[in-house]
Amino acid sequence: METEIITPEAELEKKEILNRYRGLLRSCRYKLDDSDKKLIRKAFNISLEAHKNARRKSGEPYIYHPLAVARIVAEEIGLGAIAIACALLHDTVEDTDITLKDIEGMFGKKVASIIDGLTKISGVFDASSSLQAENFRKMLLTLAEDVRVILIKLADRLHNMRTLDSMERTKQLKIASETLYLYAPLAHRLGLNTIKSEMEDLSLKYTEPALFAEIAQKLKDTQAERTRYIHKFITPIREALHEQKFKFRIFGRPKSVYSIWNKMKNKGVPFEEVFDIFAIRILIDSPSEQEKSDCWRVYSLVTDYYYPNPDRLRDWISTPKANGYEALHTTVMGPNGQWVEVQIRSERMNEVAEKGYAAHWKYKQGGHGEEDPLEEWLKKIRTSLENPDSNALDFINDFKLNLFADEIFVFTPKGEMRSLPVNSTSLDFAFDIHSQVGAKCIGAKVNHKLVPLSHKLNSGDQVEILTSSKQAPKADWINYVVTAKAKAAIKALLKEERNKQAAEGREILKRKMSHLKIDFNDENINKITAFLKLQDSQELFYRAALERVTNKELKEYLEAKDDKTNNQAQNQGPTLEELVSKARGKQDTLMIGDNMQNLEYKLSPCCNPIPGDDVFGFITVHEGIKIHRVNCPNAIALLSNHAYRIVKAKWTSQKLISFLAGIKITGIDKIGLVNKITQIISKELNVNMRYISFDTNDGTFEGNMMVFVHDTAHLTDLMKKLQKVDGVVKVTRIDTNN
Repeated sequence: METEIITPEAELEKKEILNRYRGLLRSCRYKLDDSDKKLIRKAFNISLEAHKNARRKSGEPYIYHPLAVARIVAEEIGLGAIAIACALLHDTVEDTDITLKDIEGMFGKKVASIIDGLTKISGVFDASSSLQAENFRKMLLTLAEDVRVILIKLADRLHNMRTLDSMERTKQLKIASETLYLYAPLAHRLGLNTIKSEMEDLSLKYTEPALFAEIAQKLKDTQAERTRYIHKFITPIREALHEQKFKFRIFGRPKSVYSIWNKMKNKGVPFEEVFDIFAIRILIDSPSEQEKSDCWRVYSLVTDYYYPNPDRLRDWISTPKANGYEALHTTVMGPNGQWVEVQIRSERMNEVAEKGYAAHWKYKQGGHGEEDPLEEWLKKIRTSLENPDSNALDFINDFKLNLFADEIFVFTPKGEMRSLPVNSTSLDFAFDIHSQVGAKCIGAKVNHKLVPLSHKLNSGDQVEILTSSKQAPKADWINYVVTAKAKAAIKALLKEERNKQAAEGREILKRKMSHLKIDFNDENINKITAFLKLQDSQELFYRAALERVTNKELKEYLEAKDDKTNNQAQNQGPTLEELVSKARGKQDTLMIGDNMQNLEYKLSPCCNPIPGDDVFGFITVHEGIKIHRVNCPNAIALLSNHAYRIVKAKWTSQKLISFLAGIKITGIDKIGLVNKITQIISKELNVNMRYISFDTNDGTFEGNMMVFVHDTAHLTDLMKKLQKVDGVVKVTRIDTNN
């Protein structure tokens, strides 16, 4: 075969590609036979040829990416030859001339269906839809057939996150937010703990770079002190385990930057006050029949030396998590009055916790006999995927709701245990048993007491469902349930009922239109639907059945029929192009879009952005461009689901305008304190207040205020001055829009 490579750089690249390919083969955790090697080689050759002229944003040959994804699939997830081949080919159909039919011809139906699941949907969706959600739904639908699609997609996303440096800031924000919103929870649910933690850390690194760097630096600075403490803590336990002849490993490991940040955020404390910065892990090498009793023996040894917190014992050995995770977690009082989390698990449990689904199946082939929790979860997901015609965004939100939820364990009257997400109701339980039981549910008995459909269940409850053949699902049932299965079933049942009513409504409307001499045709139906500002003709027929479309409204439509331009202006929101190009004449503080223009915008009330905040613009359908802070509670969902409607936004210096910001102050109640605080705000810094309230309770106080500031520097200066007031313990910014 004659070579086209001539330059020394190209020669070096060719060598590097071959090195990476050999590295991939070496990293396979399962022994490959000749047919496996042949399959991987064939996939590599085709991918290499297909991507030969392509480069990544970093300037590297594109083939580096599929090779890296295949290596994550082989080494970090532990999948076999078919998945490795699919990882090598995963971008070919989307980015090159190769078609799905070509893949099927060369590799067969199984590989083609996995590649199809990994290929993004092309096409245009309406403004209220979300391309990201549509793509994510398409990928999830293949989960019913082959979980490898999701695992390869997670590997692909992880490598994209690892190489996000070469992307521009807006792209980084979109990809990192989507990862945090959808992919990290999915990795968690499939038991890929290591991948989930890395995804979360990398997402934080790009969404909040300064915060990430600060926590990472503090972890580094406290490392030596932490190492000494861990050594002191584990020395007596290590000796006791040796005495008891355990084969074990014991070590301390710091929590991820993301989980530390989460604790700081949720508890409102600085880094120094997060007590469980690290966890002690004890891994024992025990035969499977002794694992459970050995873990409890180790727990007993640990609590001989350190006093346990009775509220912090978690037994995931007797009832594993839905993602297959098994371990004993306890929190004990260590030296120097410090609470320390201790995790106890076997080497098998550890591999399942770190490597997830693939390791899980490796051990399952040995067989434990009982129903597998991960398979149970997949079964539930498959059930909720049976109704894929719902709105893609609703589908993703319902699915996500069930991804990260903690679980409760409840029992049927016969003692069968079922796991449900926290906050599940008796109606969720009814649908979990069967959709027909849910549809006919009128109430339940929880621990032999009668409760309504909306009753929230707790772990250990025994639930008996009461049904009636006369019962039919109601629209407000959606508010009583949290599980994706129940939501999907209720929506399907309501839709069925609505379709029946719409069919009756169609006939009613036909008679009314005939009476007013309006032709009953598609054109008029669409025009009436638009005139009444309804979603579609189905909604029109449904309203007609409920007698909500009156003769008066039809007459008004007739009068306005000729005025088409007025009608369109009334019913159509501005297009994206119109919104983005609508320039603002007056002086402003915010530049928007790639060309940094002055455009019309509104500041979003959910996060009250002020100049100096890291912000982005979101193009709404009816309200123009709304500005959100990057760390706004809604930002991750917006960036993830509607990335194509995000525009850049950047503050320019502007001292003439004041913006509203919220501050919360807590501390020890002292005489004259409120006076000092208000003096600093109004006199020293000339800040206007719009709202102030103070509450005192047994010698402590909490104050909330809304003040007008120019930018973040102004706000930070104010907060620093307030922090110095004698008696003030903490000053934080709040997002409350009073």
